Amino acid sequence: MPFPNNFLWGAALAANQCEGAWNEGGKGESIADHLTAGSRTKPRRFVKDLNLDEYFPSHTGVDFYHRFEEDIALFGQIGLKSLRLSIAWSRIFPNGDDAQPNEEGLRFYERVFTTCRENNITPIVTLSHFEMPYHLITAYNGFANPKVVDMFVRYAETCFKRYKGLVQYWLTFNEINFGTLGAGRLFCLGLRDAAQENYFFTSGDETEQYQALHNVFLASAKAVISGHQIDPANQIGCMIANGLAYPLTPKPEDVLATQQRADWFNNFCGDVQVRGSYPSFAKRRFEKRGIKLEITAADEATLLAGKVDFYSFSYYSSSCIAASSGNEGQGNLIAGQKNPYLETSDWGWQTDPSGLRLTLNRLYQRYQVPLMVVENGLGAIDTLENGAVNDPYRIDYLRAHVKAMHQAIDEDGVDLIGYTMWTALDVISAGTGEMAKRYGLIYVDRDDLGQGSLTRIPKASSVWYHDVIASNGDSALKESAEQTTAPVPE
Repeated sequence: MPFPNNFLWGAALAANQCEGAWNEGGKGESIADHLTAGSRTKPRRFVKDLNLDEYFPSHTGVDFYHRFEEDIALFGQIGLKSLRLSIAWSRIFPNGDDAQPNEEGLRFYERVFTTCRENNITPIVTLSHFEMPYHLITAYNGFANPKVVDMFVRYAETCFKRYKGLVQYWLTFNEINFGTLGAGRLFCLGLRDAAQENYFFTSGDETEQYQALHNVFLASAKAVISGHQIDPANQIGCMIANGLAYPLTPKPEDVLATQQRADWFNNFCGDVQVRGSYPSFAKRRFEKRGIKLEITAADEATLLAGKVDFYSFSYYSSSCIAASSGNEGQGNLIAGQKNPYLETSDWGWQTDPSGLRLTLNRLYQRYQVPLMVVENGLGAIDTLENGAVNDPYRIDYLRAHVKAMHQAIDEDGVDLIGYTMWTALDVISAGTGEMAKRYGLIYVDRDDLGQGSLTRIPKASSVWYHDVIASNGDSALKESAEQTTAPVPE
């Protein structure tokens, strides 16, 4: 059997990685605008001073702000049925606590979504993708302050009302479960640790962190409730970063450690947003660690009433867990040890398409709601030769994951409704700020220093993906695993 007839084949983008125009159109400063460039060996820094003699990649991105019509037309030519993209919160409410929204920002996204519709592309819109207004950090300490919950809900309601009829699929917070890590204190929760400049690895009081995460849960639930009231046709989902891990050995302690890691990183946030309540293992963990949260009966009622309609997630890789030895980081953030049976990318991610099938089964069995894979792709060094980019390694990666999704649907009965691979075109890497780490179907002529013509060049993978979408996945299912070449676009 092929994929479902209404399957949302697509690709994804994020405003802070593609738009640029950081101070145009009435936009305010965001978290992303204060991030320096980095590399595989040099971490990005979060700084107060934007006058430093450093490169801030989000300031220009890949200029989607000025080129969105051209870009979306290219996406239409590829045949995308959906485009996951995000709204920059600070483009709608520049400071987050403004009395009125920024009309120029509202008009910009109205044009973007209208252009998507004109190209027969369904927008799937993330409201908060690591891009909180900077003012909310400095003036309120982010979501540690419950006032920010109301500010987010007002922002969400503004978007729901303005884009009613244009947008039906919404995601509240991107990879919300990073809020359980030190890495997510800043970009998920808006907590500023003054002594820390490393973008990913900050630390602080755990009670403050989980109270802020609780407030994010409330903000999401209230947005879901309002979104359904404003437009009953709205489908609103969560977005979780999946950190699949296997036990490094069959030792029971490794198996238990792996399950505990899965519960805390993968299941905790999903349980709150899909089931509408805190799981027992989270309550016990808080108790043992002396974390005392202020959770009222009204909060509990809100979480239950604000359950999401579907579960979306990112999936790139997997790792292994050992109970008795160090679990060093893999890729940007995924903690764990290398799996000796898997290949590893240039950036440390291990390719595991079977893990996607396993993940889809686990999630559907746990939640019994529709699923959507909204990030999945291969970051690689692409080479432009004779005006073309041939990327058979990306085609191999995508093909294997498409087959894994089909197995989950056809053989296992999983209700998977969409797939938006990462990314539609090359963008600034969130982890390193580089351009060298390319995921796109379309090559963008830009380097790690922000230099280049910004010319768009469809890669061979875009031709392959066009055929996959046109055949509703059938072309990928018929290809052999050894088929590694693809036609180069004209």
